[in-house]
Amino acid sequence: MTAPEPLTATSPRPVGRTVFTQEWRDLTFLHWAVDPALVAPLLPPGTVPDLLDGVTHVGLIPFRMRRIGFLGAPGLPYLGSFPETNVRLYSVDAQGRRGVVFRSLEASRLLPVLAARWVARLPYTWAGMRVTRDGDRLGYTSTRRWPGPRGAHSRIEVRVGEQLPPGDPLGTFLTARWGLHRPGRRGPVYWPNEHAEWPLHRAELLTLDESLLAAAGLPAVTGAPDSVLYSAGVAVRFGPPQRWPAGS
Repeated sequence: MTAPEPLTATSPRPVGRTVFTQEWRDLTFLHWAVDPALVAPLLPPGTVPDLLDGVTHVGLIPFRMRRIGFLGAPGLPYLGSFPETNVRLYSVDAQGRRGVVFRSLEASRLLPVLAARWVARLPYTWAGMRVTRDGDRLGYTSTRRWPGPRGAHSRIEVRVGEQLPPGDPLGTFLTARWGLHRPGRRGPVYWPNEHAEWPLHRAELLTLDESLLAAAGLPAVTGAPDSVLYSAGVAVRFGPPQRWPAGS
């Protein structure tokens, strides 16, 4: 296996042709440090858990998706903008490319959910969701509608704190991810992206009531998260999906 790409706060390579663009706004990153053996069976073929100091992480990340656009066209203001919450793992493939693996992605627009499930083969689910802000306090709620388990939910409230200094090792490891790994019809797929460096803040967790981790196959991940971060967000562009080894 090739050595993993070095951790960097900005993309180590351009994505080439832009397939679609989007903005990720008002994100809260909740993370639990776990034994790699816990998540290894949940990763796609050709990937293993990515590690920092001997552990990997499980992430629960609510945010606002904004203005998804395709092939350079302007982003869609309604269908392309909605609350989202994902459960994700951290992976590295045989070519050394670090990425994320999504176990679930809740979204409040049904049409994008159906398109993402059918075309992108990502585990999107349709949910009733809301994001609120009052000064430095943010709240996120989500209740799954389809598919099951119906009623899987999250209720998260945080208070945004001071900004992290540039180059924080854990913050970089958890957020500076330049692609996603997923299974494909003709083999594993790596889907690259690029964006500016994340503006990260510490955050205080005020409320956490959720069943999304268990619904995503992670019932053993419980208790308070080990890391709570916030970011105002970034604009993102994705390149074409790549199969490997042919697409390496």
